[in-house]
Amino acid sequence: MAAATLARRIGRSGVAVMKFKSPPVNSLSLEFLTEFSISLEKLENNRACRGVIITSALPKIFSSGLDITEMCGKSIEHYTEFWRAVQEMWLRLYGSNMVTVAAVNGSSPAGGCLIALSCDYRIMAENPKFSIGLNEAQLGIVAPFWFKDTFVNVVGHRIAERSLQLGSLHPAPEAHKLGLVDELVPEEKLMEKAAAVMAQWLALPDHARQLTKTMMRKAVLDRLVAHREEDIKNFISFVSKESIQKSLRMYMEMLKKKKS
Repeated sequence: MAAATLARRIGRSGVAVMKFKSPPVNSLSLEFLTEFSISLEKLENNRACRGVIITSALPKIFSSGLDITEMCGKSIEHYTEFWRAVQEMWLRLYGSNMVTVAAVNGSSPAGGCLIALSCDYRIMAENPKFSIGLNEAQLGIVAPFWFKDTFVNVVGHRIAERSLQLGSLHPAPEAHKLGLVDELVPEEKLMEKAAAVMAQWLALPDHARQLTKTMMRKAVLDRLVAHREEDIKNFISFVSKESIQKSLRMYMEMLKKKKS
C-alpha cells in the first residue's frame, strides 16, 4: 500500500490521530513526505482541530527514516525535490500551531526520530527491543544542522554531541533516561496515555501555548528558512559523492540480504 499517512476524523475533543501506513517500515519516501505535509496542512487549516497524535499503523516500527532509495543513483533534480520535501515536512511539524504528540509504538531511527523530536511530547512503548536515535553517522551520513538543532533542544548539547558522533540508537529505557522521550508506557496503553497527555495540553488557552511555542522554536526554524537553498546544495553535493553512493549501495545490499 503506497498511502503514506491516514488522518482519522477529528473527534469532539478537536484531536486528530495520524497513523503512518507505508509498508514494510514507513520509510520517508518523496511520496510519503509530500502526503504527510499535505495532511498536516489540512489539519492546521481546520479550525476544529487543535491537536494531532502521530503514531504508526504498522507493528514494531514507527518510521525507519529517510528512504535510502530516494538518495541512491538518482538525478540532481530528484535529490533537490526530495530534500525540499524533507525540509517542508520538518518546517510544518516543528512549527505547527497544533499540539503534537508522538506515540512511538516501535523503533524510530534517523528521520523517524526527527519526526518524534519535532513533536511537543513523546511517549514510547516500554519495550527494550524498540530503539530511537539519529544514527546517520553509522551510514557515513552527517545529520544536517537542523536535525542537530532539534536534537540539542530536546536532550542538551553533550548528550546530542555524543549520540550524533556515535550514530547511537537508544533502546526505549535508555531513551527515556536521556530525555529523548518523555514517558514510557506499556504498548497497549500507548494511545490511552497519548490522549490523556493531549487533554492536559489542550486544557490551556491555545494562544498562550502557541505564542510560547513560537518563541521557543522560532530561531531554529528561521535558521533553516534563511539557509534553505544552501542546505539543499549541501545535501546534493554530499549525496552525489561516489564514496557516499557506494556506502548507500552497500547498506541497501545489506538490507536485501537481511530480508532474504
